[in-house]
Amino acid sequence: MPNSIDALLNPRSIAVIGASRKRRTVGGEMFANLLRCGFNGPVYPVNPTAQVIQSVAAYASILDVPGSVDLAILVVPAQLALPTLKQCAEKGVKAAVIISAGFKEIGSVGLARETEMVAFAKEKGIRLLGPNCLGVMNTDPEVRLNATFAGTFPKPGGVSFLSQSGALGAVVVDLAAGRNIGLSSFVSVGNKCDISGNDLLEFWEHDPRTRVILLYLESFGNPRKFVHIARRVGRDKPIIAVKSGRTLAGSRAAASHTGSMAGGDVAVAALFRQAGVIRVDTTEELFDTAMLLTSQPVPQGRRVGILTNAGGPGILAADACESRDLRVPALTDQSQQELDAFLPDEASLGNPVDMIASANAEQYGKAVKVMLADPNLDALLVIFVPPLMIETRDVARAIAQAAMDADKPVVTCFMGAHGFLDGFNTEDGCQEPPCKAQIPSYRFPEAAVRALARAAGHGEWLRVADSPVPEVSLDDALVRHTVEACRDAVATEDEPVWLDASDVPRVLGAYGIDTPESALATTADKAVELAREMGYPVALKVVSDRVTHKTDVGGVILDRRDDDEVRRGFDEIVAKAWSADLSESVQGVQVQRFVKQGIEAVVGVTHDPVFGPLIMFGLGGAYVELVRDVVFRLHPLSEHEVESMIHEVRSAALLRGYRGQPGGDEPAIKDLLHRVSRLVGDIPELLEMDLNPVKILPPGQGCVVVDARIRLASPSSWKKFR
Repeated sequence: MPNSIDALLNPRSIAVIGASRKRRTVGGEMFANLLRCGFNGPVYPVNPTAQVIQSVAAYASILDVPGSVDLAILVVPAQLALPTLKQCAEKGVKAAVIISAGFKEIGSVGLARETEMVAFAKEKGIRLLGPNCLGVMNTDPEVRLNATFAGTFPKPGGVSFLSQSGALGAVVVDLAAGRNIGLSSFVSVGNKCDISGNDLLEFWEHDPRTRVILLYLESFGNPRKFVHIARRVGRDKPIIAVKSGRTLAGSRAAASHTGSMAGGDVAVAALFRQAGVIRVDTTEELFDTAMLLTSQPVPQGRRVGILTNAGGPGILAADACESRDLRVPALTDQSQQELDAFLPDEASLGNPVDMIASANAEQYGKAVKVMLADPNLDALLVIFVPPLMIETRDVARAIAQAAMDADKPVVTCFMGAHGFLDGFNTEDGCQEPPCKAQIPSYRFPEAAVRALARAAGHGEWLRVADSPVPEVSLDDALVRHTVEACRDAVATEDEPVWLDASDVPRVLGAYGIDTPESALATTADKAVELAREMGYPVALKVVSDRVTHKTDVGGVILDRRDDDEVRRGFDEIVAKAWSADLSESVQGVQVQRFVKQGIEAVVGVTHDPVFGPLIMFGLGGAYVELVRDVVFRLHPLSEHEVESMIHEVRSAALLRGYRGQPGGDEPAIKDLLHRVSRLVGDIPELLEMDLNPVKILPPGQGCVVVDARIRLASPSSWKKFR
């Protein structure tokens, strides 16, 4: 385990600086909680105005404490934090929890105070948690640490929980206790001035008591490092997260189709997906999913069996499965015959299996065994509506015994009960994870199905987590020349620049990305000359740095078939540019060989200020912002990410052919996305790129980028746009 975090969660001694004799104060409750939970080491109260605190001799300064101190808890005013920390350094403290508020959350004065404190701690090798936090817990019987001022200390268990909100953390600890869910450790990180979520993930990766990790996040410090760590940790220990701020306004105004589509929450969604983090919408779902994954194996597929003693809840469960992309397949003939041997004639033997209200504990146990053995099922949901004549505890025990040796997850819905029920704790039940005697129960079928769907999605990620980023074969010399040219184009520029229309095809061509033959015309006669050289038909497009969407200003005319049509089209585009007050920014009219056939797609790149490059794929062409049928991923793209991007768009069926229309060349669009991913990695100056439309030709014919824009930013101005 990393020693720097070990002093925080496994300290041998603690000093509470600001401990108080008064209960119902932060200093009073913090010290009382440490005593009440029986911390296995000395706890030293430090207070310059008290000789005894809660029956324990107090010290005026940490320097007066007779023994060594691993962990210091600072419950002092913000302005005293740094002087106190200096005394901690002199004492040899290894880690400190800054409970106090009054730091960067209050503005520039607090930020300066926090910055100075962090710089000192780093110089002295002290790890800091907080400030503005609730504290830490460790339920290990060998530690029994409750360095918080929360009112509940949970029972030991396999869940470790990080909260960026102290208030929410206290509520969630209560929630865990109410559902009989044990915690391994709890950390409130507050402002994350030093110890971060990434640090704790690495600690919990090696913590044998942690089986599942829960996160409540409001922001990311180092998203790229988070992805790297989470992908590694999540292979063995599922990570479940709630991220607040989904609709936070104020993102950078975008100058491209891609940028305008990438606002809000898409970067976070892409990060979680690629890191294998199970994202949930609410804190309730956080623990609903944790209950399943701490006690049950991950499902190997999306096929769910439903067993019930009441038809209505079974139907609700089946409907919920359908809405969550889970399947409810028919049981095998053999399974139905085995069920028929002991269930009444009135029972329904399909899926859901309705045993009717008279079903007893023995029948539940037999039915669970039959359904878990069915090869058509990957998971089992058991619903029990308690009738007057059946003992609930007996049914729970029968289900637990029947599920003991199965390798498929079992969840239950004992209507109205939520958490781990006592009836599942069989006397001869196992103690090691996954403990099939610990079967989660959900109050309603829909909640159980949501948890199953999250777990099934995690199982799918585990099967592709090692998908590689493929090598793209390119002319390395041409690529180097292209990268250098891009850097030269912005080396002396303080503001982002759009590449000229003649330069864009050169950049794309260096990466093997096909574009139609095109050239720039500044007069109608030149446009006719170019069209003759290319061969009709041609397309005409306005070229201007100020135009994001050419069709919005009448700047695109397609399928021109002779000299007169080209001449009239040129004049029409110029006239519309004048009327739109764009005359000074128009560089000319692009004449391009017209590509008529093909499914219109869009591929784009934009930079999130926190998460870095985002790559977009969608269908819809000029209507992409209206239809919004797009998906985003963080760079770089693995083989699986490219595959999933293409199939996640709602209109992906178009690529397979729809209503007599030819399909699209799917391998070609996959290859294009990999080439774009390589381009993004080679050219860090790339700020935004739109390839729109991309014409996906029929199978075997490739794809062509019909229109493209590339925006670059120099290193000196880069941080303004990332």
